[in-house]
Amino acid sequence: MPTSLRESAEWRECEKGSVLFSIGESPKFVYFIVRGEARLRRYSQEGMEMVMQRARYSFLAEASLEAAAYHCDGIATEPVLALAFPIGDFRIALAECPNFRAKWISLLLREVRRARGQVERQGLRNAGDRILHYIETECPSGQLNLNQTKKAWASELGLTHEALYRALGKMSRQGVLRVDGLLIERLKNT
Repeated sequence: MPTSLRESAEWRECEKGSVLFSIGESPKFVYFIVRGEARLRRYSQEGMEMVMQRARYSFLAEASLEAAAYHCDGIATEPVLALAFPIGDFRIALAECPNFRAKWISLLLREVRRARGQVERQGLRNAGDRILHYIETECPSGQLNLNQTKKAWASELGLTHEALYRALGKMSRQGVLRVDGLLIERLKNT
């Protein structure tokens, strides 16, 4: 990252539940979440929270670099320490530093692959299928160590927490998964 961009960043500390930015606001910053977790959130027409992105030690609102408005709410889901990079300075750094631009493009391509997996997963009708898809695509070892609550994970999967708990219980009884607190392990192929 170019020195000028690092020096233009502002440190931000946010309490759990703090709003970093709101849907419809004119983008002013791209955030890097240094500690804690922040999410991009929208609501469905039925009022269900949809998690578009979880950021832990990663960028948040990177798609807003070329947008007229934020497309989601940015919410701290736990206490957060973030670097806020002014969008104008970020654009200048990308234009003037080919090495930074190349690394930025690689990061965005990884994010596109992650987002495509999430879209594919949310297209699955069955809660069990979504759980297995997540483990298959995000946990090559077959073991998922959740770094969030199951309720938060349910939101990320596009499920109610009740549907997630029912599916985990059923899959555990069927011998498909072993659930031990926040450790979920795939036991056999179905």
